Amino acid sequence: MDDLEAFWQRAQPHAVATVNSYMGENPLALLRPPAWAFGATPEQADELLALVLDGTKTSTSSALWDYEAEGEDLPTEGTLGIVTDGRGAARALVVTSRVRTVPFDQVDEEHASAEGEGDRSLAYWRQVHEAFFTDHASHDRGFAPDMPVVLEDLRVIYSEPADAPQ
Repeated sequence: MDDLEAFWQRAQPHAVATVNSYMGENPLALLRPPAWAFGATPEQADELLALVLDGTKTSTSSALWDYEAEGEDLPTEGTLGIVTDGRGAARALVVTSRVRTVPFDQVDEEHASAEGEGDRSLAYWRQVHEAFFTDHASHDRGFAPDMPVVLEDLRVIYSEPADAPQ
């Protein structure tokens, strides 16, 4: 059994209870959710995961154009995800509690603060996200102040320390 599957086996009882509360009885809750990491580098993955695990980071954002370029479905309320650290080790099971798409220049202070990064200000959020959306884009449209951004609120439903048995 690989590490992700082993993590999922330990996290599954928490997921089933959470998914059922959102969506009613759902036999698909038994399927392992996708695994992903925050950011674009192992260092960003570790830094942002630490903020999630300590409860500081409860939201994230992504460029809608990246979802389109990669052919990925947008998250929806109740979506589960396994968050990995910079080494690719599963560390947290999260559930999406809210999703909205807004232009970059209409992201508000509340969301910026919920992302938990830097001084948690909107000015900081705009600075680092403009750079991220420019430097790590999967699409070829560049950055635009009115580009659509997917804002996702997350809640940790299960986590393990870095030294947990794999």
